Amino acid sequence: MQVVCGLKPEQIALRYPQSPAEGVLHQALTCSPEDRGKHFCDVRLTSAHQAEHQLRRVCSSWQHRSVLLLLTGSSCRLVFPSSLLSFSPLKKADSRDKNMQKRRKPEPIQLNPIPDGNTLNGTGASETNLESLQKKLEELELDEQQRKRLEAFLTQKQKVGELKDDDFEKICELGAGNGGVVFKVSHRPSGLIMARKLIHLEIKPAIRNQIIRELQVLHECNSPYIVGFYGAFYSDGEISICMEHMDGGSLDQSLKKAGKIPEQILGKVSIAVIKGLSYLREKHKIMHRDVKPSNILVNSRGEIKLCDFGVSGQLIDSMANSFVGTRSYMSPERLQGTHYSVQSDIWSMGLSLVEMAIGRFPIPPPDSRELEKIFGFPMEGETASSESPKPRPPGRPGSSYGPDSRPPMAIFELLDYIVNEPPPKLPAIFSSEFQDFVNKCLIKNPAERADLKQLMVHPFIKQSEAEEVDFAGWLCSTIGLSQPLTPTHTTTI
Repeated sequence: MQVVCGLKPEQIALRYPQSPAEGVLHQALTCSPEDRGKHFCDVRLTSAHQAEHQLRRVCSSWQHRSVLLLLTGSSCRLVFPSSLLSFSPLKKADSRDKNMQKRRKPEPIQLNPIPDGNTLNGTGASETNLESLQKKLEELELDEQQRKRLEAFLTQKQKVGELKDDDFEKICELGAGNGGVVFKVSHRPSGLIMARKLIHLEIKPAIRNQIIRELQVLHECNSPYIVGFYGAFYSDGEISICMEHMDGGSLDQSLKKAGKIPEQILGKVSIAVIKGLSYLREKHKIMHRDVKPSNILVNSRGEIKLCDFGVSGQLIDSMANSFVGTRSYMSPERLQGTHYSVQSDIWSMGLSLVEMAIGRFPIPPPDSRELEKIFGFPMEGETASSESPKPRPPGRPGSSYGPDSRPPMAIFELLDYIVNEPPPKLPAIFSSEFQDFVNKCLIKNPAERADLKQLMVHPFIKQSEAEEVDFAGWLCSTIGLSQPLTPTHTTTI
């Protein structure tokens, strides 16, 4: 590891209630470059696995662990107070690891649905009351196919019963992010294929129990635009969250295969994301907090669903200590440490749409020369910069159409750019409706930014709803999946 600079703990302000780690981020973002060099420690690591491992050691060595922040990409970076270094966590790690091995494994804690019209059987396993749920589904304005699919999922869920670690057979790793690793697994008792997310947390029992209570609401999140939830449990230092397996993976994986995603496809994505965010807000008073391509999942039936939304405030705070992933989708108001709302999710959606449309993260924006490489012909209204090219964001890959020769942008430079520079725009090759839709999502003042209701009636969305688009066909041909025999509606998402 290479230590670049340091920070004094008394200089950290924890006055930002959304997440203590965001207070550190705000402090780092708003101080001068000279002060930043004195205040913050920036450690470069070689992999996300190494970063998370080292972070756990540091957390175990310092009482103010809640202000740590991990920022990763293809190269990982750890930002924390320099006083942690005086504890020499790396020297103490071996003895601490041995002590951890001697501890008795904790008894698994099972997460079951709360009785609010759904029932619990004698063993605590879920027996979904389909009649009660059917009434809730009627409120969602579903088409016949969506209703049947949700009812089929809820019927399958009855087979699951109590979730236990020994009942799962690992098939393969699907990905890593947000402090956990996701595996494709087989649940032997039911025969179901699931996605199992493992989150390692070294926390007190009271905090663990609070997280489990807060996760209960996932049993009530039943929407065509939200990934289905089978249950969760705690065992041996890890929380397992078991979800519906989406065989198409995430849109960031599709983007890597496709290079860029067509506007008509992104229209269907926009509809699903808006409806998913609206459902979370209206039915459960939840905001997502982490909208980005890797948290939009798709499958071979043409379904588009949100995952990894912030249902548990305690889990969010606990995972702030071991955050794995990019912070670059966060809205300006969130980076500045001010109050934020679902409007922050709308910013993240807009930024994600631009990224998927042009095939690379849009900050800093591409000039006309790069756009010509991406789309194959000159772009009107864009001017190539005569200055040296601005560096690219940390951890972001080069364009799919050739290596990006720009040096990596330092993380604080990137965040400063998001807060202080104009927001990105779509190039003129896209329809005026799509351009206007994205512009309304990326207004920096959240009070002026379009809200979910306004976006739902935007001409781009109305046009996308009316278009017949074979999303499932596009996805399967892009990533090499076989389409199921079940027909997919294309006129509505």
